[in-house]
Amino acid sequence: MSKLDRLDIKQLRVFQALIKEKSASKAANQLGLTQQAVSEQLKKLRDVFDDRLFLRKTNGFIPTPHAEALSIEVDRILNDFQALLSPKVFDPKTVSGTFVIAATDYAQQVVLPALIAKLRISAPQLKIIVRDFEIDKVPELMESGSVNLAIAFPDYMPQSYPLIKLFEEHHVCIASPQSSIAKTTPTLADVASYPSIIASPSRPNFKGSIDDWFKEFGLQRNIVVSAPCFSIVPMYLETTDSIAFLPSRAIQGLDLIEVELEQSPSPFDVIAAWHPRYNDDALQSWVVSLLEEDY
Repeated sequence: MSKLDRLDIKQLRVFQALIKEKSASKAANQLGLTQQAVSEQLKKLRDVFDDRLFLRKTNGFIPTPHAEALSIEVDRILNDFQALLSPKVFDPKTVSGTFVIAATDYAQQVVLPALIAKLRISAPQLKIIVRDFEIDKVPELMESGSVNLAIAFPDYMPQSYPLIKLFEEHHVCIASPQSSIAKTTPTLADVASYPSIIASPSRPNFKGSIDDWFKEFGLQRNIVVSAPCFSIVPMYLETTDSIAFLPSRAIQGLDLIEVELEQSPSPFDVIAAWHPRYNDDALQSWVVSLLEEDY
């Protein structure tokens, strides 16, 4: 067994108390130990450092020159250990490193601009990576620590992950002002039969998130284009006589019209989630608090 393996914090605290008190009884009182326990720890210290460390005198102990030299290092080591246990004050201005956010195309449009603006102002030394939300990979990436925060929809995240609800969203049916449907008052059956564009970021196919809602009315949509992201769909609408269902916040400020419907799809939540490993992480908690301020 090495000397390091035979040394522990309790022995260093006994050493520090003996240096200060110069008395086994006073050191014992300070540490809440018996004199016998102090003597046993001193014996171990003498063995580890191969030095008597303290010499007995009439009314206590006197440290050897080696003990006096060690006392400076022992104080530093114990102070370092104390610092490990002391609560850290989190200061965004000094935080550095990299924070990785996985976000859906929609969240990158609607949620992240305001969050990134706050992060750049309050934590200028923090570097931010935004990566696409890969529904099949995000849980693994968060488990490994490669992703700190995910902004998506509840169905995309494991139920065991902590999360906060940012806001409630809903789909609206939209079209170009020049489209033929813009000049009509369509029924839901008309809307289902009209050429439709969907956004399918995770898996390229012709299945949209509200297909089940149409099925409740015995209808099937006429999907003619599947796009990889929400942001490109409005551009396709401008060049095709088509419609699309997009989240309401994703189309604000665009030259599009909302097609009025007899019924509306159910609303859904937009959430921020993280792996439980980050529950007590100061940076993680601070970033989440910034999101909570906005919603």
